[in-house]
Amino acid sequence: MKRFLSYLLVCLVGAVAGILVQSHFFQTRQTPFYFENQRQTVNLSADSTYSFQIRQINVQQLTNSRQTVITKAVKMASPAVVGINVLQVAYRTTPYFMDDPFFRHFFPERQQYVKGLGSGFVISPDGYIITNEHVIHKAVKIMVTFPDGKKYDARIVASDYISDIALLKVDADHPFQFIPLGNSDDLIIGEWAIALGNPFGLFDMGQPSVSQGIISATDRDFGKQKDNRIYKDMIQTDAAINSGNSGGPLVNSVGEVIGMNTFIFSGSASSGTSIGLGFAIPINRVKNIITELRKYGAVDRTFRTGLSVINLTPAIASYLGIKLTQGVIIASVESDSPASEAGLQVG
Repeated sequence: MKRFLSYLLVCLVGAVAGILVQSHFFQTRQTPFYFENQRQTVNLSADSTYSFQIRQINVQQLTNSRQTVITKAVKMASPAVVGINVLQVAYRTTPYFMDDPFFRHFFPERQQYVKGLGSGFVISPDGYIITNEHVIHKAVKIMVTFPDGKKYDARIVASDYISDIALLKVDADHPFQFIPLGNSDDLIIGEWAIALGNPFGLFDMGQPSVSQGIISATDRDFGKQKDNRIYKDMIQTDAAINSGNSGGPLVNSVGEVIGMNTFIFSGSASSGTSIGLGFAIPINRVKNIITELRKYGAVDRTFRTGLSVINLTPAIASYLGIKLTQGVIIASVESDSPASEAGLQVG
């Protein structure tokens, strides 16, 4: 019996000792795991904070890099750029034997309607818009689309075929954003030039297209064209000007209009593809034409000096007490005329 109790006591002591050792072992193992997990959590949090800070710096740098003279100019000019869609009258002839008056009598030209497109820009809060005359030539309906997607019917106030300039008007119960007009006499070869407009009718997607280049040359004269238009002192630019850009603004680096995009030199007559030679009517010329269109409804190209003269005869010379007996004498000078402004006087 005593031996049995001794064995039992030894077993109990061993069991208790085993439990104590095992408990101590797990405690020592759990502590590093606990701190390791905690340390990993802290490291992950630090990495996330660092990544966030780097991302914020990158975003700020990206934001700053986007604020260029180009983006600022586009932001200023874009709200005043419009797309123009027109329905025009065209006349179609039968191609065969049409040089013969007999056939022209029996096969006259047939009228049909064709769609055209172009660009324009608002110059005043009351809705005056400038574009090329060839954009709205023989138009029976003109629809103007603004960057906010709103569309307005436009009417032709006046136009000048020879200079290829037209003035339109849209009406609304609110003022329109307009674009400031710059000074095309103050251009530097090589300065930024930005063309905005409606190439290939893409304006219907909600915003004008933008292309950027430089002023390549100024004072390009093309003289009288086959269609009797006259293009003088044109601005040359390598900013892409494509079909539908006609009538849109060419702006400088501060968002002022310096020209009206008008035509390009193409690789071929049929392709209409720009090869880096675009031309714009100088805005100072546009302003002069528009002033006459708004004031008179047309451009007066008659030669007017406001000066009347009479031939100098011996009798008139004797009466005036002058020794000359040949020439002319100023008989009258109209007020506010070129002659009056030049200081010419009667006699």
